[in-house]
Amino acid sequence: MTSKLILKATIITLLMPGTAILLVPYFILHQWGVTDWPIVSGVTVLATIAGLSGLAVLLHCIWGFAVHGKGTLAPIDPPKVLVVHGVYRYTRNPMYLGIIVVLLSQALFFDSFQLLIYAAGVLLGFHLFVILYEEPRLRTRFGESYEGYFKSVPRWRITLRGFTSRDRSNEL
Repeated sequence: MTSKLILKATIITLLMPGTAILLVPYFILHQWGVTDWPIVSGVTVLATIAGLSGLAVLLHCIWGFAVHGKGTLAPIDPPKVLVVHGVYRYTRNPMYLGIIVVLLSQALFFDSFQLLIYAAGVLLGFHLFVILYEEPRLRTRFGESYEGYFKSVPRWRITLRGFTSRDRSNEL
């Protein structure tokens, strides 16, 4: 992996998911007058664990795109190879799911209905983006390799049987 790719992936990560999971929730909370951290409780601990888990999934996916896919999460610089390893073996959209988990954990942590509504809107946006742009583009770009993956791995759910490909020429 080149230093140029690492720099691009870092900048795009800060701009795209960074804005969605840090900047926008910050503004929403401040708009609604939430400026203090909540008291530590079982709920806040659970929310923190969930949020860190979602963040770990997101970072794992970004790393996989860079290392194995030789690209970034940005549609203008996508992976050059179909990435179907790691958590991608169990769900087609783990990066988006990781972001949603982070947002839901923030809503729980701050007891914020506004963040819950924001998370629902982000999920709807992701769904529309995936079905209207991403999936057709991946079909065109990777052909039969993507079709086999598409048929075997659910879009939003998690399957316990991991994806295994017969044709490894176009994917990692």
